Amino acid sequence: MEIRNQYKLSRRKFLQLAIMGSGGILLFAKCNSSASSWRFFSNAEAQLMDALADQIIPPDEWPGGRESGVTNYIDKQLVGPYQRFQAKYRKGLQAIQSNCETEFQRKFEKMAWTEQTAFLEQMEAGKMKGTDWADGFDREFFDLIRTHSMQAFYGSSRHGGNKDNVSYKMLKLDYPLIIGQNRYKS
Repeated sequence: MEIRNQYKLSRRKFLQLAIMGSGGILLFAKCNSSASSWRFFSNAEAQLMDALADQIIPPDEWPGGRESGVTNYIDKQLVGPYQRFQAKYRKGLQAIQSNCETEFQRKFEKMAWTEQTAFLEQMEAGKMKGTDWADGFDREFFDLIRTHSMQAFYGSSRHGGNKDNVSYKMLKLDYPLIIGQNRYKS
């Protein structure tokens, strides 16, 4: 009788073990998955976004858009507060690749730097041809990417961009402390 009680599990202990076991299985499956590590972007879209980010914020003696985490920021925001822009990003990124493959026979990220620059200048000016860019979508999408890239580069790193606070260091700014409500002294 004493041995039987020794192996008896309470409901609480059973639930804890079951949850831990299923969590471990899910974690293992996620680690072994070859799927995209991005929240919103596919791997191909993320590579394109990296190239676009480097065009908008070119690397020099300081990291550019790719290294500073612009793609990570936009990816993170698109499944959060920027969900309303998901369809525009899908449409715009697809249109860029489609245009580049038709016109240049290669993906945007494989084009020469000067070709990428000229392409984006056409977008910014609203001079793209094709139904994908109708009603000024080229200019609108370029402005959206530029705006989000700047937010990523100059914003707080806690939102997924500005990796290692690179823009603050570049501008010789201290990392801004965020003070919550009711903490100001009068």
